[in-house]
Amino acid sequence: MPPLVSVIIPCRDGAAWLGAAIESCLGQSWTHLDIIVVDDASADGSRKVAWSYRNRGVVALDSPRRGAAAARNAGLQRARGEFIQFLDADDVLDPEKIRIQVERLADAPAGAVASGAWARFREHPSEAVFAAEPVWRSFSAPEEFLVASWLGGGMMANFAWLSPRAVLDRAGPWDEALSLADDGEYFCRALLAASAVVFCGNARGFYRSTAAPGLSRRRDRAALVSGFAAIDLSCRRLLQRCSSPPAKRACATNYLRFAYDAYPDARDLVALAERRAHELGGSELRPGGGRAFQLLAKGFGWKFGKHCQRAWHRLKARGAGALP
Repeated sequence: MPPLVSVIIPCRDGAAWLGAAIESCLGQSWTHLDIIVVDDASADGSRKVAWSYRNRGVVALDSPRRGAAAARNAGLQRARGEFIQFLDADDVLDPEKIRIQVERLADAPAGAVASGAWARFREHPSEAVFAAEPVWRSFSAPEEFLVASWLGGGMMANFAWLSPRAVLDRAGPWDEALSLADDGEYFCRALLAASAVVFCGNARGFYRSTAAPGLSRRRDRAALVSGFAAIDLSCRRLLQRCSSPPAKRACATNYLRFAYDAYPDARDLVALAERRAHELGGSELRPGGGRAFQLLAKGFGWKFGKHCQRAWHRLKARGAGALP
């Protein structure tokens, strides 16, 4: 028998897109699949969509509202596959994605994980434009992927990975205490439990960008605490494996990236992130922003520039015009 691949789709209030995600799995050229949809107590009819696919072999599970990490763990407990494919309810896979990665892993070192190409779209996957990033390559040492990614080399959407179940068992379950950045923390552990990363450029996936508020855009205290915890856990695990100068610089960059994003909403966490970055030797990362922000940051410091930037956005929201 060919290896079984379990596809785990967590869903909360994704009825508008869930059908497309499931269809992209049912349309895979690799047909030996175990498709599991875990509904996280949706209120919009997602459960009905999931259950409508049961007559096509899809497993539909109900879960109390405990978050995406808990839903994925529930899917893992039910999964029977030798390989695991995660897919969010609003994303879709190319029909050849899983087949290409399964066949590539058959010739890879034991314990390797596969990555793939991905691109964003809004209405239809045909809009997606694939632009290669530095991490779109194979890595003989998985920690090198983390270093390259954190230093600005790009990232992988969670659906881009195909992982042996044995590797994920070594990594452990999703951390249900995290909300923001839980996928980054999880795949950091998965990579550090793997033997190598094999990149499959023709194994494609599509990330849906919507105007609706998403978890990654949350600015409340709980989300920022989760974001910092995810980065802190990931950096500490990488440094346990590798404490080379590039690894320290990558971790410092990760902390500073959080600081620039979280200021001024969580000043205590920003201060802690800045201290961690300094202890690791610092980073060349600078906060992003337009020409006006950069001039203010150069003259008065980036925190002052952030305050002015936020004040301007408030005025803009009230109809005061656009920042030149």
